[in-house]
Amino acid sequence: MVSPADTPNDEDALLREWENMAGSDAGAAKKAAPKSGEDDADAMAAEWEAMLNASGSGEQVGTPGLNRGAQSTRVLNQDEIDSLIGFDEGEEERTDRGGMAALLSSGLVSYERLPMLEVVFDRLVRMMTVSLRNFTSDNVEVAIDNVVSLRFGDYLNSIPLPAMLTVFKSEEWDNFGLMTVDSALIYSIVDVLLGGRRGTAAMRVEGRPYTTIERNLVERLIHVVLADLSAAFEPLSPVTFRFDRLETNPRFATISRPSNAAIVAKLRIDMEDRGGRIELLLPYATLEPVRELLLQMFMGEKFGRDSIWETHLAEEMWFTEVEMEAVLDQQTMPLREILKLEVGSRIMLNANTNSSVDLRCGDQEMFAGTMGRKGNHIAIRINRKHRRPGA
Repeated sequence: MVSPADTPNDEDALLREWENMAGSDAGAAKKAAPKSGEDDADAMAAEWEAMLNASGSGEQVGTPGLNRGAQSTRVLNQDEIDSLIGFDEGEEERTDRGGMAALLSSGLVSYERLPMLEVVFDRLVRMMTVSLRNFTSDNVEVAIDNVVSLRFGDYLNSIPLPAMLTVFKSEEWDNFGLMTVDSALIYSIVDVLLGGRRGTAAMRVEGRPYTTIERNLVERLIHVVLADLSAAFEPLSPVTFRFDRLETNPRFATISRPSNAAIVAKLRIDMEDRGGRIELLLPYATLEPVRELLLQMFMGEKFGRDSIWETHLAEEMWFTEVEMEAVLDQQTMPLREILKLEVGSRIMLNANTNSSVDLRCGDQEMFAGTMGRKGNHIAIRINRKHRRPGA
């Protein structure tokens, strides 16, 4: 057994042994390192001290030993990061964004301006004001908020639900459009048409689907708006917008690819204390047949028509030369008999000297008369004029 008195001596021996080991390691390091090692150690200590001092000011130097000799890098502050990304809290309304913000907002692409379309929508507002007053027997004010260009998929995602989405087709252009009626206008129209008292806001019932009566009343409103939209386009290009279907889920109202461009006109309808919004969406593919007309500048009330050119064209039409054909008779023969025809063959016509001769311009029958002679020329005396089909 070891007595307690021997313990301090053992501890002293152990300490002396550690000192000898540390001394031998330091001596070996001094022998292995050149004299410049002390200078490197001092330089390294100075670098570590500079790094510790710079950490409090938000700067960081390169890691010693790994990036020795390289330029120091610093940490960006929040303002510099926002500038690099393209976001600026103080100027949220700026449109000339850069950096990653320009990539994130690439859906808001600026498309070509269609001056005539703005005129059409102005005409639509005036016509809707009159037609909705007659439809509701109330004081109705219609105004257009704005006309924007955006992608179809972005518009579907931005529709506030619940709402009614109407898919309509343009017969002459062979494409579709979309009309959105928000819930505020739906309840307002139902309240007005069913005799609601004036001066009271329409009551909204949340959490239930629209009833059959509400859908039928809104469908009547949609027919009125589509008729006015057709009349607004008529001076530019005759077109008929036909009601196709009524949807409440935006997924079932998809009429174009999500990435396709479209024009959205937002209309505001006020009926004293009641009202709401109607949004008209026309894809650029729908407007493609009349794109050239929509690019024209508005001049007066003629929707871009040049009366001087129309008058000149009408006058020059009278000097146009057309070819007339006199048809005495026509027959239908089998192909085998036609192949048997040779030089000298005869075809008997079911006509005589008093038979009627038809004068044709292309495939259109113009006049009917009798054949005769005037001098050395064969002549036809016109007896009557053919009536055009449907005239």
